[in-house]
Amino acid sequence: MASTAEVLVAVKSSPDRFWEAIRGSTDLFPKVFPEQYQSIEIVEGDGRSAGTVRLLKYAQGVPLVTFAKEKIEEVDDASKQVSYSLIDGELVSYYKNFKANLKVEPNGDGSQVKWCMEYEKANTEVPDPDLVKETAAKTFSALDEYLAKN
Repeated sequence: MASTAEVLVAVKSSPDRFWEAIRGSTDLFPKVFPEQYQSIEIVEGDGRSAGTVRLLKYAQGVPLVTFAKEKIEEVDDASKQVSYSLIDGELVSYYKNFKANLKVEPNGDGSQVKWCMEYEKANTEVPDPDLVKETAAKTFSALDEYLAKN
């Protein structure tokens, strides 16, 4: 049975600026977060459209994972929303299904980043993905700090 979890992060960046950073994450994240990402490579597609598959290689020291392969399921630039699913990597052994949806919305002078995940545990011993939620929240906040300086 699928479960859901949600992360809401208020950021100071405008929706357009934050969305463009998310859309450019293939190149941007390994530069901004070298302690988290060794590299992100496009395996299939153009890197921005539905059907694109990306290989994320995590930096040494990142807990539980060394890599993940994700597939962009849907993207809507007008509503600043993207959904993707994990199709390979260590997390796939913990979760039978793992899909995420990210949306950037206006919030006062800045934005709100809404990241929802739907997952199904491989078995009852698998913990809830609290570490994944925590990492997502920290990443969005740190990206906002980077954008404020650059």
